[in-house]
Amino acid sequence: MSEPLVIVGNGMAAARLVDELSKVALGRYAIAVIGDEPRLAYNRVLLSSVLAGETTSQDIELRPASWWRDRGVTLKYGCVATEIDVGRRELRIANEESITFSRLVLTTGSSALRLNVPGADLAGVHTFRDSRDADLLLALAAQKRRVVVVGGGLLGLEAAYGLARAGAPVTLVHLMDRLMERQLDAPAAALLKSLVERKGIDILLSANTARIHGETGVEGVELTDGRRIDADAVIFAAGIRPNIALAGNAGIAVNRGIVVDDHLRTGAPDVFAIGECAEHRGVCYGLVEPAYEQARVLAQHLSGAPVCYGGSVVATNLKVSGVSVFSAGDFIGADGSEAIVLSDINQATYKKLVIAEGRLTGAVLIGDVGDALWYLELIRSRKPVAGIRADMMFGRALAIRSEAA
Repeated sequence: MSEPLVIVGNGMAAARLVDELSKVALGRYAIAVIGDEPRLAYNRVLLSSVLAGETTSQDIELRPASWWRDRGVTLKYGCVATEIDVGRRELRIANEESITFSRLVLTTGSSALRLNVPGADLAGVHTFRDSRDADLLLALAAQKRRVVVVGGGLLGLEAAYGLARAGAPVTLVHLMDRLMERQLDAPAAALLKSLVERKGIDILLSANTARIHGETGVEGVELTDGRRIDADAVIFAAGIRPNIALAGNAGIAVNRGIVVDDHLRTGAPDVFAIGECAEHRGVCYGLVEPAYEQARVLAQHLSGAPVCYGGSVVATNLKVSGVSVFSAGDFIGADGSEAIVLSDINQATYKKLVIAEGRLTGAVLIGDVGDALWYLELIRSRKPVAGIRADMMFGRALAIRSEAA
């Protein structure tokens, strides 16, 4: 008889876990997926493309309903999990229904941060995190409302790009001195800024939001240096916070995220966590690829294989506001490392490779990202690069020819 395995959260991590389980443990578990969003799992990375009118909300669904049915998965979406009873191995959801489990996996994801500034509760202040947020922002753009986006990381840039493409006048304000400071060095960020500005988005750096003005709705944003930006709406995209309340209220150990070990186990028996809600060795990744790696390891562990998760090499490989961007590993360069840089502003291209102890340890690419996955594999494998050092900046094909010569 199949063991009841319940997954809380119907996002990208949950979908990948079901996919991986179907490969290595088909029939072992009777799987139920509980999600609070009222729709099938979708590719959250493509929400800005929905905003920009480049694709539709339906087109970004990860799998059709038939795919889930074919794998015997019971889907309950539009349902909020309210309580975990670890001792009784029960999960309660908002309509007071209880679901028993043998194994429980938490993929509860993250929520968008809202800045604690005066006026943050005014009508017209939104976040950009899920498909419901995208629908609200589409309505704003259709009305050509003036929008201030707070946050110059990936989420903020994607919100700004989508809104601008949809026809809204957009100003992006960012607290730091460069965009995407967690993924880019200063020259790469400067190039990205110029490319994004060409798309009609105003960008203000080192800009700290002091308050949002308005009586009943948003009328403007004031910065700490006294500047004021007229606006009809404000979008907070200044970071995310792992959703840990469900686990914490059940007595499961939490820190910034839900604390897990190398088997993705929480402190409660047969309760696991993966994705943005999980904290492994003190790290909450907040990215898709680590969530997929965790899903693969957990599926193998649940099938009985002796595997462990040792952490992920953080990599970003996306189109950010229509610009191809890749970064991975130690892209700044620790002491003792060296950097090889190729910069062509006229061609909107920037490449930086960081080498330490004869191995590629980090990379940043703007514009030309054709060899991004090859660079990532070199970083992960720690393969010596002495034989291709002179040519690796110019791509895999040339480097491999020089190595073979």
